[in-house]
Amino acid sequence: MKKGVLLVNLGTPETPTAAAVRTYLSRFLADRRVIDLPRPLWLPILYGMILPMRPPRSAALYRKIWTKQGSPLLLYTQTQARQLQALLRESIVRYAMCYSEPTVTTALQEMQADGVTDLTVIPQYPQYSTTTVGSVFDQVAAYFGQTATSPQLHFVSSFYQEPSYIHALANQIKRALKQQPAGHLVFSYHGIPQRYADQGDPYPQQCEQTTKRVMALVGDVPYTQSYQSKFGPGQWLQPATAQVMRTLPQQGVKQVIVITPGFVADCLETLQEIDHENRGYFMQSGGSEFTYLHPFNGSPTFTRLLATIAVGQA
Repeated sequence: MKKGVLLVNLGTPETPTAAAVRTYLSRFLADRRVIDLPRPLWLPILYGMILPMRPPRSAALYRKIWTKQGSPLLLYTQTQARQLQALLRESIVRYAMCYSEPTVTTALQEMQADGVTDLTVIPQYPQYSTTTVGSVFDQVAAYFGQTATSPQLHFVSSFYQEPSYIHALANQIKRALKQQPAGHLVFSYHGIPQRYADQGDPYPQQCEQTTKRVMALVGDVPYTQSYQSKFGPGQWLQPATAQVMRTLPQQGVKQVIVITPGFVADCLETLQEIDHENRGYFMQSGGSEFTYLHPFNGSPTFTRLLATIAVGQA
């Protein structure tokens, strides 16, 4: 038996240019898991309005967070895979992206060529949502639906309940509170449309459980849970992080510590939206101190968590 582990994250433009962003968004926003509107209604909007107009603006934002080595999300994912390979020497570890290179199909082809017969797929989303983990499942199932053979497959649908994940978040917060004892905690999760939750997506409940489990270890500290990254005109999960940042100073909260437990690596939604835009909302509304706690990124603690998950699937 030859074991393999595949880490899968969302994806990123190859470069911070309008053309590359357009390619990325065309894959991302055409996914039925991400946008569940009827295709005759959605595709004209996507190709007639969004893709012609949004990429230049998004590319400008990507340029603000881009590093000399490239996309932060890609770099941290590569680091996570490399560190995990060092821990799981008997396994073949690869990474893939849902909407950019290397694709899930490419990674699975390579693992089959390497003779992997026992495969664990770990979507890099602690909480399950049909819009994220569901899409990874679709792509893995579609690939093996067209092959003559398939490995023994283990699919990790979530890991928010893993004690080491909860402890890692709690320890990060405790360290921050030593530096900023008066801090009000804000747990900001990526949002989803409310209608998805109404249809049974367990994502909001898993986010709430994550926050409660972390706070059980942190202790009696004031906190707020919110949702970010709203896209489109429909109702999304509430409260919105941007609105929370504008209203907290009016309630006497001048210091905040912001953590994003749904992200395992920095990306546009954390570096630009949280650490720049929402920092601005908070400070302009009367806040005095805004502390952003980065995701796990290249932390060995997170890599050990991934190893624990992978070994536990065997």
